[in-house]
Amino acid sequence: MNKAVLKSNLNLNNVTDKYIGKVRDVYNLKNKYLVMLVSDRISAFDKVLPRAIPYKGQVLNQIAEIFLDATSDIVKNWKISCPDTMVTVGKYCKPFPIEMIVRGYLTGSSWRTYKKGARQICGVSIPEGMKEHQKFDKAILTPTTKAVDGHDEDITRDEIINSGLVLEKDYVMLEKYSLELFKRGTDMAAKKGLILVDTKYEFGKIDDEIFLIDEIHTPDSSRYFYADGYKERFDNNEQQKQLSKEFVREWLMENGFQGKEGQEIPNMSDEFVNSVSERYIELFEKITGNKFIKADSKDIESRVQSNVSEFLNKIIS
Repeated sequence: MNKAVLKSNLNLNNVTDKYIGKVRDVYNLKNKYLVMLVSDRISAFDKVLPRAIPYKGQVLNQIAEIFLDATSDIVKNWKISCPDTMVTVGKYCKPFPIEMIVRGYLTGSSWRTYKKGARQICGVSIPEGMKEHQKFDKAILTPTTKAVDGHDEDITRDEIINSGLVLEKDYVMLEKYSLELFKRGTDMAAKKGLILVDTKYEFGKIDDEIFLIDEIHTPDSSRYFYADGYKERFDNNEQQKQLSKEFVREWLMENGFQGKEGQEIPNMSDEFVNSVSERYIELFEKITGNKFIKADSKDIESRVQSNVSEFLNKIIS
């Protein structure tokens, strides 16, 4: 079994605070720089699962790096450099307290909501008579709150603006950037034989300027279908062949877990953990067109510490 990072403990100078998310450990250097280590933790139904997935952090970090670079002409982003395969160092931004979810297809949680009879998602009207995995006439925005703990909650555009969560002028720009980023991601995926189904974006500000932050178009933040055979599977009411974290959610549901109170996370065998790792690597190679090169895992902690410290010494006098 390959080694994996469940938690990090980097020894860095000038750390003001450390945020431990579901997957990422973020070191704040005096509200000027952020060091984001993408761990190998995996979450589903807003719960962190007990076992780490080898190379998952590297996959997420390197995919995000590629897409951040490929979309910087649309909106500036927080990234400065990736000194290690699992780490991004970037500018500190004050985050907006919402996530911008863009959906091109009726699938996943949106389908589950629709199947229960809802015909509006986050204030967006959904037509009658749609089928699972059906493409929308145009991509829709279904924002959520950004919860520190627990579940993110659906919220409408009007609720965001009227409550003062985001100024209207800023929200208009977040809508514009999100849809343009989704189009770019869709075009890039299509060239690799994939369909970008849905994804989420997060944004922040430096002074009065908006920046794209966090990850982008990774299997943790996005869902991909294989384009080949999509229409045949849809016409035959079959499940789509997909590359995303949805298969983990489906495995959990099959084993009686949906994150509800009183439910226990099922045992994750070595075989299952390795299969998840292989799926993440498959997505990396499919979406980037590059061969995945596994980083040295003999002593991951020392490797990361050395690479990050060396880079920070160059940019911080």
